[in-house]
Amino acid sequence: MEQLNQTATERRRITRNRIYRYLYAAPQGRAKQEIADDLGLSLPTVQKNLNELLAAGLVCPNGECESTGGRRAARLAVNENARFALGVSVSGEHFRILAADLRLQEVAYRKCTHPRTTDPAALGRLLAAELARFLADFGLNPQKLLGAGVALPGILDAGRTRLLNSPTLHLRDADLRPLAAALPCAVQFCNDAAAGGYAEWFARRDLGSMAYVSLEGGVGGAVLLGGTPYAGANGRSGEFGHICVQPGGLPCQCGRQGCLEAYCSSARISTDLGVTVEQFFEGLAAGNLAYRTLWQDYLTHLAAGLAAVRMTLDCDIVLGGYLAQYLGPYLDELRRLTAARDPFDDTAAYVRLCRYPRHAVPLGVALHFIDRFLQEL
Repeated sequence: MEQLNQTATERRRITRNRIYRYLYAAPQGRAKQEIADDLGLSLPTVQKNLNELLAAGLVCPNGECESTGGRRAARLAVNENARFALGVSVSGEHFRILAADLRLQEVAYRKCTHPRTTDPAALGRLLAAELARFLADFGLNPQKLLGAGVALPGILDAGRTRLLNSPTLHLRDADLRPLAAALPCAVQFCNDAAAGGYAEWFARRDLGSMAYVSLEGGVGGAVLLGGTPYAGANGRSGEFGHICVQPGGLPCQCGRQGCLEAYCSSARISTDLGVTVEQFFEGLAAGNLAYRTLWQDYLTHLAAGLAAVRMTLDCDIVLGGYLAQYLGPYLDELRRLTAARDPFDDTAAYVRLCRYPRHAVPLGVALHFIDRFLQEL
């Protein structure tokens, strides 16, 4: 009898989830009769489940449908503010903290500095204090928090409990559980570039599969096959920054020479020159000859890396990360350089710019909890 009760309860949950996800896919909302017709459910079943969702604050009225001659039917929609998730991007000296609603829309954002530390527990305490301030300052209700996704610049193990290698954070084989224990909510760790890729796929589901190349202080990426992240046998898929684009070339943080990251990280056009990224592109637009020469070399090596990715994966390539917001005026040139290295395509139109150039990483890692909520409701 207990098993029968559990089975019936699960069937009711599945029905409720179908109705909720149906509404989630219809931002403007739907009338009860439309829901019943489209899902093949009885109107009483739809009414009962909607009453439960309304009582929980997960669904709300959203105006009326157009009149078909009689009384206008009330329209119901998902309440995207019913829950929120936090996404945190960690670097050596900064936290980028973002709150996203159930539709992955940005609710609040802050970038804050933190002291450098190689102790995960200490890093956790620093982050916990910043999260508490963040929630209080933006008036976010902790009772509605689904969890905090934490994106790290490095390679994680399959269980996502150890950071195997992170040159940026100066950590190797670090246990992340003390960091998670310091935070007052559910926590999920993720590679930063993979998180950015997942956010991009969520925003543009027209791409069945894609390679995401992140251009920031490091060069990383992610591979998504039909929306599912492909981690590889050792969790190192998407480490595009360590494709060799110039044998014997510039030294890379990994200890080798000629890696894509050595040529195409933001450090090459910012830190190495003693200017900000913004100042570099201002000078480039103003015709600074030295900047033009360096930028041409940047694009040439980036194109070599992109052509290698295309030859290997044969899918669209989305360029993301902080630098992507500056690439618009140079996209045609980058495509031309990439096509010159591609024996099968003379336009390289498969190279695209991201939709989240600034906050893709915290959005993507927050998406873990939003997606889980949608799956398990």
